Amino acid sequence: MPLRIVKASEPMTISNIVLTVYAQPGLGKSTLGFTAEKALLLDFDKGAYRAAKRGDSVPVAAWADVQGMTADDLKDYSTVIVDTAGRALDALAADIIAANSKAGRGDGSLTLQGFGTLKSRFAQWQGFLRSLGKDLVLVCHMDEQKNGDETMERIDAQGASKNEIYKSSDAMCRIRLDGKDGRYLDFNPRAGGFGKNPAQLPAIAFPHPDENPHFLGDVIQRIKDSINKITAQQAQATTQSSEWEDAVKEADSLQAVNVLVGLSKERKLNKAQKTVLADKAKSLGFTFDKATGAYVEAKAA
Repeated sequence: MPLRIVKASEPMTISNIVLTVYAQPGLGKSTLGFTAEKALLLDFDKGAYRAAKRGDSVPVAAWADVQGMTADDLKDYSTVIVDTAGRALDALAADIIAANSKAGRGDGSLTLQGFGTLKSRFAQWQGFLRSLGKDLVLVCHMDEQKNGDETMERIDAQGASKNEIYKSSDAMCRIRLDGKDGRYLDFNPRAGGFGKNPAQLPAIAFPHPDENPHFLGDVIQRIKDSINKITAQQAQATTQSSEWEDAVKEADSLQAVNVLVGLSKERKLNKAQKTVLADKAKSLGFTFDKATGAYVEAKAA
């Protein structure tokens, strides 16, 4: 089978994403999760009963419950919510150690070999969900650590396993309070805190599920639409740049060069593209006349 190469001129359309949401206890992380489109919550924290407007959930006792899920089990759902990702990785670590004692230490933590296995298996499971076209929401508790006078926000997960959450996330936000008992989603990274905002979303007010039972589903769709728009624009820009370079190469007369001057103004081309045309005009012996805004024969100038 030939290698599938995605050309720079092709948009890289995404159909599903991994979103991480983290916050302090009691700010409605599970409730938020249930407002995703056709959500199924994997309840590692045994706290789904506390969510307002609770939807379908799976009480998870061990990682084997997750590993055994099939495409048929998930056919009625569009979004899988992991609540919480820290406890999910704990369950995966326990499963790894049970299968290979050399992967763990006496205190139940993973060895370097064990972390390698965790990384591989967690990625494989996410790949399984992506292959089914599911969005994945990783819900996380927040751990605050002091660094001098600065408070550092961290995802609550053991050791290096939290890095797998950071790396696998397409977008990441924190639920914050606005000072008036209201909540909002903040995607922007900041000193002492984490965030990923590929869609450049502003702060988004987090309503009660009675006001918008599809709130998180709407946010996820906004992220996907924005990313796809950006990649489409990038692909279009690449195609236009390639077409421009081809047109400049083919220009072999004063008239052809000046036609391209007009196009460059009409299309509002960037400085690099204008430089390509200027270099070609110079190589043909033309010079730019500022008075007319066009190229002329060097002798005429």
